[in-house]
Amino acid sequence: MERTVSLRRTTKETDISVTLNLDGTGKTRIDTGIGFFDHMLDGFARHGLFDLEIVAKGDLAVDCHHTIEDTGIVLGQAILKAAGDKAGIRRYGHFILPMDETLVLCAVDLSGRPYLRFDSEFTAERLGDLDTEMIKDFFYAISYSAMMNIHLKLLDGENNHHKAEALFKSFGKALDTATQKEPRIQEAWTTKGSL
Repeated sequence: MERTVSLRRTTKETDISVTLNLDGTGKTRIDTGIGFFDHMLDGFARHGLFDLEIVAKGDLAVDCHHTIEDTGIVLGQAILKAAGDKAGIRRYGHFILPMDETLVLCAVDLSGRPYLRFDSEFTAERLGDLDTEMIKDFFYAISYSAMMNIHLKLLDGENNHHKAEALFKSFGKALDTATQKEPRIQEAWTTKGSL
């Protein structure tokens, strides 16, 4: 059975619609008004094998902050809802992703407890129309709205485009592993009885 969720969040600053299928093939249709951000979200979905549609309209005349943060909130809510009670899934996922000179580690836990550990630095303030400081804020928003642990660590790298892309792709790969079915168990994988 497909785990597909559609959500919409509207505020005075943004209007964001997300459709996420955890059991997809990497098909995307993304339009946030921020070209580089669209590119990053496409990499996340394609390499995670998620079908993802995002349409975001935000106050880009101010800056990119609200659009990126609110997209993270809605995408995180979609991940949480699509994962359901988490019965029979692996729960944990990790991936080390190389991208030319860059190497990024991502580890996730669909624990029901939000936490972000983000260890990456950028030497450019912007990539296209995306402020690089917003990359951490995006993952923070996902971690809290999806109620999950996310650890992202830049192990090596120089090119800022490669660093950003490796962060998004490694997150997709790690999340794909964490949401995959584990045929040996039927319940949520925890000693507590539920996540």
